[in-house]
Amino acid sequence: MARKKVIDLDTYNALDAYAIAMNEFYKSLRRAGFAVDLCLAIITDRSAYPDWILPTKPLEKIGDMPYDDDDED
Repeated sequence: MARKKVIDLDTYNALDAYAIAMNEFYKSLRRAGFAVDLCLAIITDRSAYPDWILPTKPLEKIGDMPYDDDDED
């Protein structure tokens, strides 16, 4: 069984996150059947895809968020 790679979000800056998102976007377009030249055209046109593909703020670790326990003892 293959191991899953653990990603440490502290090691990525904004440029790394952008490059990773563009790579994943390209791979998903190719999986969907788009030609290479059309994929590159879509990726280079910023208005062609929604804002939720790339985060507008830096990535946050889940562990930094406070945990609210809904169960009261």
